[in-house]
Amino acid sequence: MSKSLKEKIEELRNKIREYDYNYYILAKPSVPDYEYDIIYKELEKLEKENPDLITPDSPTQRVGSDLTKVFNQVQHKIPMLSLSNSYSEDELINFDRRVREGLPSNEIPEYVAELKIDGVSVSIKYENGILKTAATRGDGTTGEEVTTNIKTIRSIPLNVNLQKAKEYDLKEFEVRGEIFMEIEAFKKLNEEREAEGEKTFANPRNSSAGTIKMQDPKIVANRPLDIFVYSLLGDKTQFKSQHENLKLLEKLGLKVNPNYRLCKNINEVLQYCEEWEKKREKLPYEIDGVVVKVNSIKQQQILGSIAKSPRWAIAYKFKAKQAETIVKEIRWQVGRTGAVTPVAEFEPVFLAGSTISRATLHNIEEIQRKDIREGDFVIIEKGGDVIPKVVSVILEKRKKGTKATLPPEKCPVCSSPLFKPENEVMIYCENNLCSAKVKGEIQHFASRGAMDIEGLGESLINQFVDWGFLNSYADIYELKNHKEKLVEIEKLGEKSVTNLLDAIEKSKQKNFS
Repeated sequence: MSKSLKEKIEELRNKIREYDYNYYILAKPSVPDYEYDIIYKELEKLEKENPDLITPDSPTQRVGSDLTKVFNQVQHKIPMLSLSNSYSEDELINFDRRVREGLPSNEIPEYVAELKIDGVSVSIKYENGILKTAATRGDGTTGEEVTTNIKTIRSIPLNVNLQKAKEYDLKEFEVRGEIFMEIEAFKKLNEEREAEGEKTFANPRNSSAGTIKMQDPKIVANRPLDIFVYSLLGDKTQFKSQHENLKLLEKLGLKVNPNYRLCKNINEVLQYCEEWEKKREKLPYEIDGVVVKVNSIKQQQILGSIAKSPRWAIAYKFKAKQAETIVKEIRWQVGRTGAVTPVAEFEPVFLAGSTISRATLHNIEEIQRKDIREGDFVIIEKGGDVIPKVVSVILEKRKKGTKATLPPEKCPVCSSPLFKPENEVMIYCENNLCSAKVKGEIQHFASRGAMDIEGLGESLINQFVDWGFLNSYADIYELKNHKEKLVEIEKLGEKSVTNLLDAIEKSKQKNFS
């Protein structure tokens, strides 16, 4: 093969890498889309005609064709430690005190403050500048390999130009970062899923976590995943500071969140935290706090770690985001144990990455304690930016004539009598044949933590119970006798029913040891 052809192919690859860097890392497109497409298609054509010249780090090799059936376990060479959390200025000041007490008297700590991205932690390893493997954080010691999916993320370079940092030994190194999804991209993804009748994601973090564990890399490639990296690790790579580490990541063309700051003391850290708690709403992605790290690597080594957390770093968590909305209705729903739980239906409001339209009110005592009524204006928040809850009622906005909320006298599903055990706050439906209890029991039986019957989700179970196909979880294994009727159900069809019945048969082999 002629050298000129190899050079031509490499020239095209380098152009595409440069365009990708400008577009996905710097957010400054340098060429029109059509020009990029022409160059990309030319590279594809040359590689197709000369498959022996295809390399793993070529831009055309981002999206694989094979499904990942098993995500192999990966042992982290250096544990991915979790951080201790702080929730107030006093706790940050105490952290600073502990740091200073743990250092020699002549050592004065500086700090690097970085935005805490609400995403999914990953570890990415490079050899000779080429992306080799990627893994999830897992439990901090052992993660799962997700290389094929990580390679589809355009802001993660498959090839790093080591000539940009010749002063460092970077033959082998590891990069750690947070996979995330921007808020608007997440909203669009949920809108598309809703239009297709698919279940929507709770928030950007959940969608990111679910996406990087998908079997088909083609689907992953179509999801708007992104990354910010925050650390480079290498056996032979010596840094003097975290600030130097971040600067090296930038120099290598990796995507670093640009809002980090070198702080001379804890007061500057507190100012940074206050500033970004006010500005967080203006960011296009979710953050839930600030990560504070001792800047000096030497001082980090002196301070060391305890259990699963380093002594030289801490997470400052922002207060939960809040929003105002209206309680349109309070409904009572029945779970698999028969517990009857109140749920508030809201005027939909966007909060902490997702649209909130309902929240559990837990029990009648909780309702009475907060005096929550239909028609009330309420303040809601997400606990840990995940679970929505009613914080308080805005009493000055309450309309005259509203009535206090009372518990139901009969089961809202089957109209059977309700029972309240002594010393309990919950009320229960006693009818074991109540359709809501039956649905809940079957859902629990078919769930991942139990029989793990793929395809038998809440929506389908509800339909099967309502239509008389299921009256208990034992009936799941009789569905094969109704195949002809199941095929006629809208949105199912022959293939879906066959896959479901196969999954039901497969569940019989489940090992519980």
